[in-house]
Parts: sequence; C-alpha cells; structure tokens
Amino acid sequence: MSDNSKDVNNKLLQTLHDLIRDWEHEVVEFKQASNDYSQDDVGKYFSAISNEANLKGLQHGWLVFGVNNKTKKSVGTDYRNSKGLETLKHEIADNATGRMSFVDIFEIYDGEYRIVMFMIPAAVTGIPTAWKGFCYGREGESLGPLSTEEYYRIRGQSNFDWSGQIIEGSSINHLDKDAIQVARKNYKEKQNRAHISDETDKMNDEAFLKKLRLTVDGKLTNAAMVLLGNPDYDKMINTPVHIMWRLFGSDTMVKDYIEFCIPYVTVVDQVYAKIRNLPFRYLPDRNTLFPTVTTMYDEDMLKELLNNCIAHQQYTSGGRIYLDEHEDMIVISNPGSFIPGDVRKVLNIDYTVPYYRNQLLVEVMMMLDMIDTVQMGIRKVYNIQRSRYFPMPDYDFSTSQKVAVKVYGKVLDNNYTRILFDRSDLDLNTVYLLDRVQKKLPLEKEQFKLLKQLGVVEGKAPNVYISLNITKSTDNQVQSAKSTVTSEDYYRDLIVDYLMLGGEGKKKDFMKLLNDILPTSLNDKQKEGRVKYILAKMRKDGIVKHADGNPRTGSWVLVNK
Repeated sequence: MSDNSKDVNNKLLQTLHDLIRDWEHEVVEFKQASNDYSQDDVGKYFSAISNEANLKGLQHGWLVFGVNNKTKKSVGTDYRNSKGLETLKHEIADNATGRMSFVDIFEIYDGEYRIVMFMIPAAVTGIPTAWKGFCYGREGESLGPLSTEEYYRIRGQSNFDWSGQIIEGSSINHLDKDAIQVARKNYKEKQNRAHISDETDKMNDEAFLKKLRLTVDGKLTNAAMVLLGNPDYDKMINTPVHIMWRLFGSDTMVKDYIEFCIPYVTVVDQVYAKIRNLPFRYLPDRNTLFPTVTTMYDEDMLKELLNNCIAHQQYTSGGRIYLDEHEDMIVISNPGSFIPGDVRKVLNIDYTVPYYRNQLLVEVMMMLDMIDTVQMGIRKVYNIQRSRYFPMPDYDFSTSQKVAVKVYGKVLDNNYTRILFDRSDLDLNTVYLLDRVQKKLPLEKEQFKLLKQLGVVEGKAPNVYISLNITKSTDNQVQSAKSTVTSEDYYRDLIVDYLMLGGEGKKKDFMKLLNDILPTSLNDKQKEGRVKYILAKMRKDGIVKHADGNPRTGSWVLVNK
C-alpha cells in the first residue's frame, strides 16, 4: 500500500471509529454482511438513512459493512469486490428517486479486516428518497416505512429558501462597496427606465439593498453575501461558497487552477477571463469555399451557464462550482439535483419551473440581469449552440446530487452542422434528437421515425447516421471547387491569426485548423506534407520560428507579433 493510500485508509478508519463511538441510530447502520447480502436490503437502508439524514439537517449518513452491530467490533466482510461495488452504484440509482446513489463507497482495512463504508446523501430538499417507489425511515435501529409526519415534513421543505435566511450579526459593513456599485449599475441597465435610474441614484446603499430585499431590518440575507459579500467575511456564510476553474491537459492531468470566492456579482467575468477561447473555423455552408470564423465558445452561453449554477446550486451541501476546461470542451458542474428531472422538458416552450431552490437569489439575479428566467437559461444555451451550428450541450445527472453540463468547442459531424445551416425550420427538440445521432446515442423508435420522415437520417437502428441527401445537388460543384483552393497566402494568414491569439501551436493544431479547407484531392498524409511545407516556408520567410529555438518541442511561435 502506498503512503497516500495509507493516509486515506487511516483517515477513513478515524471516521469509522468516530461513528462507532458517537453514532446516531437513525443515520448510521452497521452490518456484518456476507457476500449474499441482498441488493434490495441495501436499497431499503439507502432510502431510510437518506431520509433520516435530511430530517436531522445532515449532509449524509452511513451504512457500514464488516462491523458487528451489537459489539461494534470490526469482523470484516466479503461483500462484493471493488468492481461489484461500482456496479452497485448504478443498481441503486436505477431504483431510487431521481437516480440518486451513494456519494461514495470506501473499501478500507482495519488491520486484517476488510470494511466497506457506504456514504449516503441526505434526501433532496422537499423530496423524500424512495426505493422502488416506497419511502423508508428508521425508529432507533428499526427499519420500516417512513412515517406520515416525517414524509410531509420533508415535503414541506420545498418552501424553505436558504438564500432568504438572515445572517445574525451581519450588516452592510460586511459587503463589498465596489460590488454594490456594480449591482446598482446592472439594476439600472436592466430596468432601462429613466425615472427608475433617477430614483435609484437618490437612494443610499441601505435603501437600495432593502428595495432588492437583500436586507431585513439591516441584517444581510445569504443572497446578499453570495452576490455582494466582502471576501474577508465569507466565513459568515454557514457553508463554503467557491468557484474553481481548472485547466486539463491532453493527458487529463490538471495543469492550472484558480479558486474564486464572493462577491459573485463580478465573479463570472473573472472566471470567463481565464478561458482560452481560441478561434475556430468551419464550413457550415457547402456552397462557399470560405470558412465561418468564430470562437470555440460563445461568451453569453458560458456566462449564462455559470450564473445558472450560482442561482440554482444547493449551497447547504457544502460543495463548490467547477469549470473544467479541456482541449476542446468545457464541463461545468454544481451541487444539487436537477429540479425539472429531464432536460427535454425544459426545451419545450411551454415549460414552467415548479419552484426555485433559491427563490430570493434567483429573483435578485434576474433584476441584476445575471440570468434569464423568462426564456429559461437552458433553452437559451441550446439555442445559442444551434445558431452557431455546434453540438448541443450534454447534461449529466449520473452523479448523485450533482448537475454537470458539457459544452463542445468544435464541430463533431460536418453533416449535422450543414443540416442545421440548411434547415432553419427544425425545432429545438428535433435538433436535440439529431444531435443524439451524431453522438451515436440511442433513439427511441418514434424518435427515429420522426427524423426519418424529415429526411435528415438514414440507416437502420442502431446504425443510424445523418443523411446527406439535402446537399447532394451541389456536391460535385463544391468538391471540384474545393480541389482548386491552393491559396498559400490564405493558409499562412490563418496560421498567423492562430498564433496571435494562442501564443504557440504545434503541427497537429495547424492540421486541425486547415483540414477542412485544404484541397479535397489530397489524402491525410499529403495534407500533412502540405502543412509541413507551409511552416517551413514561413520559417524561411522569417514569419515563424521554433519555440525557444528548439525544434524538438514541436511548437511554433511568431517571430514578431
């Protein structure tokens, strides 16, 4: 066992010993548990402990295998191996409310004894956790149905608004003065009425904050601290409030990271400034030889997604928002369940949200023009990607109590892009289905039938692909014209633009940049040879050089920007 593994094992052993010493019957259960312990019994305890943790205001509870329930001594367990434990996460999710599952499963050793610790998340605010449609609870160590009183106590939590709660001992002195001025400016621009601007300018800060309902009797709400708080006083909020940007290399290792804190009214601009939003060129229109030039990511889209995380995250979970930047995609995640349940519901124009997790925070962010609740932020993001002819975002709810969304910074399938360009009549739900085809994701029978009738797909399930029929009439003309495109100056200009924005690049980057506009008569090897020739000639002409003068790095930079 490595030193790091020993440290993790020792920390979890300490947690185990703490649970044995000071456990609460309702939220911790010990079992000796042999290998034939049933999945159904695990699911019942999952439901019961999840509900009891919610009622006690805890973030999670524990189910522990390998400890005798009476003596509280470690006896070991042979319940499943590591692979089987991972499978159990999916088995629980398949039968639990909202596809909830364990926060994590830990396999540790107390001496020679193997112990398995299941960390169970508390039930979502306002939604009791059920197993196979039935809600369980506990009285002491007894497992049974969740009582009617407890069931409705959890259901009644939907009216609880963490963002509207008062912070005792707080005052306007704990806010950031510059953030308040930003809020004033945004409020006036959003309202866009001369008399409202005049009225706002005449208010002092106390009156302005009271108007937004961010203060009550001079005390701050959690929403006030999240949006406008002075970072020196962030400990006044009873849960950590952080956003972390991480940059991942092609080897999936973190190359750089920065953690941001309050005030959140200005934090999104700071996070966005860290993103490498390089130029991207592609050909949505097959009738032109010149590519569309855009950035990998739309600024409004990323800011909408980040602001939505701020508005809707479950702050009581103690987690943080992550923006993970990869080579050609960005993944944004935040703590909390997805209230609509299915992203396709939100794509329907008549969908309305049943309730907001942070009602006051959402209302104030709308007044400050930080989020769009009229058009629905998710639908807005999908429409932005559609207007750029880019892949749709991918929402991931597979991890319990977390929502993640993946945004692509490149074209995945040229045929998908060209259909979106040619068929502006397709509604958002149809585009969503077409996007599933380009990503090789399964379709239901009726969904495939719809796309087939529209003439945008061909093949038979599961081998469905996007149809080329709609552009065949111009194929020969465009192919012939593309084969004659040999403007070396144009290629050089594109490489210079790339290096101006990105600082440096490798041959593979330039291959990706020029691939769609090099003559189609060239095969991949010939295209690579053409790019090497262009770089060599640019080097000879004094336009580019090897980074640090070392050709072995494979990186190129401009001689003189």
